[in-house]
Amino acid sequence: MANTLRFEFIAQDHIVFQGDVEMVIAPGANGTLGILPRHAPLMTVIVPGELIVKLPGNQERYFAVGGGFMEVRPDKVTLLARSGESAEQIDLQRALEARQRAEALLAQIPRGSEERRQLMEQALIRSKVRLKVAERRRRQQPKGPVPTPGEIQE
Repeated sequence: MANTLRFEFIAQDHIVFQGDVEMVIAPGANGTLGILPRHAPLMTVIVPGELIVKLPGNQERYFAVGGGFMEVRPDKVTLLARSGESAEQIDLQRALEARQRAEALLAQIPRGSEERRQLMEQALIRSKVRLKVAERRRRQQPKGPVPTPGEIQE
């Protein structure tokens, strides 16, 4: 279809999403990127954040992405990510516990341990992203069929 593009979201250990979409909204290193069909080619860094995929029929899917690289071509977008999961896959309680652990560990890091502090700050950011995506799912009813984990949309 002329009004869609192919989107592949691949984490290190699994395919998160694969299918035809109308738009991809991704957290880029220099701000949020909105990718539509026939977008100019580009290669960009993706930071940890919320990824939104607009599907045909006014449906939306929400994902947590743990950073990576995205290649954009006029008819296809490929996101290679460190980690990724759909809103439906996020366990809200586990995400809350991860944020609390990261905050506690961050508070215990002594001054001068900048490398360790950066690692804990990144863990805290990832946990907050997961919470944001999971909370969005709780606030909204799905706008279409929700595939089971591991299912690939064609």
